[in-house]
Amino acid sequence: MKRSVALLLAICLAMGMAACSRSPRQNTEGPAEAFTRDFFAMNTYISLTAYGEEADTALEQAQERIQELEGLWSVTDENSDIFRINQNSGQSVTVSGETARIVSFALEMAEKTDGALEPTIYPVLAAWGFTTEEHRIPAQEEIDGLLKSVGYRRVSLEGNTVQVEPGMMLDLGAVGKGYASDEAADLLREAGVRSALLDLGGNILLIGSRPDGTPWRLGLRNPFEDGNLGILTASDCAVVTSGSYENYFIGEDGVTYGHILDPVTGHPVRNDLASVTIVAEEGKLCDALSTSLYVMGAEGAEEYWRGHSGFEMILVTQDGQVLITEGLEGQFTLDADMEMRVISR
Repeated sequence: MKRSVALLLAICLAMGMAACSRSPRQNTEGPAEAFTRDFFAMNTYISLTAYGEEADTALEQAQERIQELEGLWSVTDENSDIFRINQNSGQSVTVSGETARIVSFALEMAEKTDGALEPTIYPVLAAWGFTTEEHRIPAQEEIDGLLKSVGYRRVSLEGNTVQVEPGMMLDLGAVGKGYASDEAADLLREAGVRSALLDLGGNILLIGSRPDGTPWRLGLRNPFEDGNLGILTASDCAVVTSGSYENYFIGEDGVTYGHILDPVTGHPVRNDLASVTIVAEEGKLCDALSTSLYVMGAEGAEEYWRGHSGFEMILVTQDGQVLITEGLEGQFTLDADMEMRVISR
């Protein structure tokens, strides 16, 4: 499961009257009816809540779409496009248009982040046991050997044909839930839904505002202890948080090993960041950047933000500082006893 359960409290905070329901019920703050669908897909728990008469059928279609995409992109499903690519490494494999588009996006973001996002890191991740929960500390020789089969530039994509070099494996875990949230949101909007909160394992996508017209209120988890870091108010955007505190193990050496790996070293990331929250229009961009900027560290993340538009971020450092970009100033209220600094261009 990906790390972004950091927004686990978001549903209850954002939608106090309906978000934790398991069945449709009337919204007591207005005429809009709330419908919720909860299910397990993409290796995480998903909760989709939408408002309005058209929401129930639209949510069913959104769930079917997410499950359809899971069937295309699963690393372990023998019928998936990704499984076929990995099992036929060294050969060209024809895939669906959806798979070709997400592979293209993953490769684009890998290039833009200079490999901090690495869609071919799966064999190394598996060696650490993060794909099976059978955690272990691989020998350096094993890691070095696996890293020889890591490198997004060696993935070939031409139209709907994908090929990886022999021994390589493709994994879309760093962008899949974000991409799926965008697809689900598109279906809801096309059906006329104007207010919804989609939670794909902590990857949050907001359609419009709350039914009463006020912004959603998202509780960002404190990476150091139970409770909230603060409250983010937002509308019509995606919010994704990354941090190794959600998926980790403690080795026999007493060291804590998180699941986000540095593609250069093949080891869990160890830098000055405790968490990264990205706010942008699209879930797929938030998903990709939350991971890659976490890998970069605070200085690298700040530099990247200053050089690229289209997103805002909240960084929490290991020494307890909260760094927030200027576009979110006024939207974030810090609850924790930490120092907050605004990053400007």
